[in-house]
Amino acid sequence: MLIGITYDLKDDYLAEGYPAEVVAEFDSLITIDAIDNSLQQLGYETVRIGNIKALVQYLSQGKRCDLVFNIAEGLHGLCREAQIPALLDAYEIPYVFSDSHLLAISLHKGMTKAVVRQGGVPTPDYVVLNDESQISDVHLPFPLFLKPVGGGTGMGINANSIVRNAKELQEIATLLFSQFSQPVLVETYLEGREFTVGITGTKEHARSTGVMEIVVDPSCDQGVYSYKTKQEYLQFAHYHLMDGPIAQECEQVSLQAWRVLGCRDGGRIDVKMDGQGRVNFLEVNPLAGLNPIDSDLPILCRMGGISYQDLITRIMDSAITRVPKVLNQCVS
Repeated sequence: MLIGITYDLKDDYLAEGYPAEVVAEFDSLITIDAIDNSLQQLGYETVRIGNIKALVQYLSQGKRCDLVFNIAEGLHGLCREAQIPALLDAYEIPYVFSDSHLLAISLHKGMTKAVVRQGGVPTPDYVVLNDESQISDVHLPFPLFLKPVGGGTGMGINANSIVRNAKELQEIATLLFSQFSQPVLVETYLEGREFTVGITGTKEHARSTGVMEIVVDPSCDQGVYSYKTKQEYLQFAHYHLMDGPIAQECEQVSLQAWRVLGCRDGGRIDVKMDGQGRVNFLEVNPLAGLNPIDSDLPILCRMGGISYQDLITRIMDSAITRVPKVLNQCVS
């Protein structure tokens, strides 16, 4: 079976002059090599395709593969993560991870929260600001937390993301509009402990791979799990594998959100406690980072005794069920 690998390589975009924070979600060769090697160890033939432009060229030449292992984040627009999956849908080529519909929804944090709240998953109260004229219409109690509605890897998040009055709200929202040219999510700030939950599988077969608490040194962005913290996690972030009742509640909330959204194969759910110790959904990452060294999902799996090869195996075991049993001859 031939597996194509699609991805956005960070070095390619940096060479074109894009700022580091803009391409923070993109991958390094370390990640591509690790995925490729793991797939080959599972007995698959692989072909590295690259980004969406490379995929368009690949398909236009009449080349096909049986399945695509897609980790491309995309660059432009709020549907950027859905672009490659949508193209593969058009060619009826199955792919690893969530479908184009879910990826279009999940990149918009406000839409994601609306879906999970409708499904009964606890999440902080929120407002989505589409332009600066709406800032004065926010009537949620302070403190609030602000971030770009379609950001990832801590983009746009720092110590100033926590706002405690109307003046700060106006200043930070205006700054985010200017820097990222997209809507801004305003939500009730949760002051409790923060966790991330790894998940593999689809629908009723989805299972947690572990719960990891994230503790940020207060000397970095006032303890916010920010872009800077994530880039310098060895210095400022401390990770603790959890068990017991707290871990069980984190898993329950996360798996409920995963199934409500319709996520597939593997990823992460971020959750946080409110002031009363209740676990709330924060965000979903259906295209979680897979750098074997410093991505959260492999880190928490490793802490729980799940090797990188085992993680890729679980992801592929879930995805392979969508490959037609009778395969056409593939051309590489």
